[in-house]
Amino acid sequence: MSERPIVDLPGNANLSRGYSAVFATVIIWSLPSLFQFYLLRVYDPWTQNFYRYAVACLSILPFVFLRRGRKIDMHAFAICLLPCLPNVVHQITQVMALYYMGPGVYAIFTRTSVIFTALLALIFFPEERHVIRQWQFQVGTLLGLLGAFGVIWWQPGNHAQDRHVALPGLFIAFTATFCWALYGIFVKRPSAELGSIRSFAVVSLITSTFLFPLTLIFGKIDIPLHAGAQMNWILIASAVTCITMAHVLYYVAIKEIGVALAQTLQLLCPLGALALSGWIFHERLTSAQIYSGIVLLLGAFLAMRTKPIATTESAENL
Repeated sequence: MSERPIVDLPGNANLSRGYSAVFATVIIWSLPSLFQFYLLRVYDPWTQNFYRYAVACLSILPFVFLRRGRKIDMHAFAICLLPCLPNVVHQITQVMALYYMGPGVYAIFTRTSVIFTALLALIFFPEERHVIRQWQFQVGTLLGLLGAFGVIWWQPGNHAQDRHVALPGLFIAFTATFCWALYGIFVKRPSAELGSIRSFAVVSLITSTFLFPLTLIFGKIDIPLHAGAQMNWILIASAVTCITMAHVLYYVAIKEIGVALAQTLQLLCPLGALALSGWIFHERLTSAQIYSGIVLLLGAFLAMRTKPIATTESAENL
């Protein structure tokens, strides 16, 4: 398809598209920590992420070949290389964090990436400063952070003196969160220049290529041969939905409503994760954690009321 500049948001068409995409990712990204937690029974973090990204790459390639327009060249690989570096670290550390906390608690903690995204967007993208300056965004982000850390702080343990997540777990979860924010910032340029499908195809290819030697060194490349059909199908389903579909939709959201707002609305993801984790894995929250979750959702609601303005980037229609 031909390129066109995004201007003036006539009839709020692009705004509606952006919000539709971001809320679709909210639904889908309620699931990754549950899939990853379940897969840890057989798949270590290195092997799990390599195969999930390899499947995601294979699932997006047919759509690349079916589309007309610009081909994937060395320039595409060059601009996609930078976001892949924090993405690899994020993918590994987010699974490692599940050794220390339940999938619902992690889903809440990782929403703290909004503060890093806001600060990084302020540095890298002057056109997004209008969003960050709005009081709804500032108050919403603050409430979201307070709520997320409250859920971690009142994490129940097996003993009275063991009330909080161990420091290594906090450090790993923090690293995963910060790298996710970096990825969200750095992937904005590729998604704008290449379009959502082509940019994710290149990102998934580079990411799985980086993960392959790490799996050979630290993981077990032959796990799929011994994992069983059910476990392998769960891995494939998680890759296609939580990586391929969600990333393409997320790129659309970034392009239409901006990095900072797209990240902040992800504060809604823990709702589904907590409900499903309680049902499947019997994960339970204390009263203090529930109150903290309410504060987090209030922050998400306030942030959602910020108004993105038109950008002048060139981007390709999906």
